[in-house]
Amino acid sequence: MRDILRRDGVDVCLVATDGPGSASGIARECIHNGADLILVAGGDGTINEVVNGMAGSGAPLGVLPCGTANVLASELGLGRRPDKAAAQLSGLVPARISTGVLIDEADRRQRHFLLMAGAGFDARIVDKVDCKMKTSVGKLAYWVAGFSQLGARLPEFNVDVDDKRYRCSFALVSRVRNYGGDLEIARDVSLFDNHFEVVLFEGTSTVPYVRYFLAVLLNRLHGARGVTVLNAKSVRFSGAEEDNVLVQVDGELVASLPASVSIAPRSLTLLVPPKYRQHQKVFAAERVWTPSPTT
Repeated sequence: MRDILRRDGVDVCLVATDGPGSASGIARECIHNGADLILVAGGDGTINEVVNGMAGSGAPLGVLPCGTANVLASELGLGRRPDKAAAQLSGLVPARISTGVLIDEADRRQRHFLLMAGAGFDARIVDKVDCKMKTSVGKLAYWVAGFSQLGARLPEFNVDVDDKRYRCSFALVSRVRNYGGDLEIARDVSLFDNHFEVVLFEGTSTVPYVRYFLAVLLNRLHGARGVTVLNAKSVRFSGAEEDNVLVQVDGELVASLPASVSIAPRSLTLLVPPKYRQHQKVFAAERVWTPSPTT
């Protein structure tokens, strides 16, 4: 990837992460030292960390897809090969987008996210994933964790949207159509929208989720019994029957209830393929990026 980028006139400095959470500090330091572009060779979790070190800055973010699924790369149509994504870099265009912000109400910590926040059942699946299995078989580990929950009891909790309260066992607050790299749950939202698509699933056990899964496969989820779909700029999760209802953002566990999410307007510049930009509603980029020897 470095050789491909240098061939195209982009002089990159390679910096390795040294553990969970380190990418945020690395990105923040690189921007402080004058970097005019941050490229992430990693999965959605690493990208999320970098976003939390970049949010509010003017430097653009580019993605070189690695990791288990890389939902962001799938959403943008970058493919799954980082070398091919590196070769496309000079043809990408900058777009200023909003990010989501999750607030853990227990300690007021904030976490920016690009893709989605999930409370309840999907965060429970993330928690059950075997890390060794994930390393060896990739996305299959999530399917194994999901099917291991069949028949389990699920706590329901409150979701407050626009002064109206709903009750569910899984709440997806999404900025993208792609879910997990293979499925589409949210259907009418874009990275360039200034709101979330919220999909709520009712049920105190995992049995209805078999029906929900089939509805997703058949593109019949919207309007299905037990499913509510909304647009919102802010959402709050609370009132769980148990204290261990978890919340994930971009595939990483970050909090438990109570928590809330909101939009941080125009907080990040993302490099996207022109075809993706042409088919989306976009904010004008605040500045145009071009490769330079000092990148």
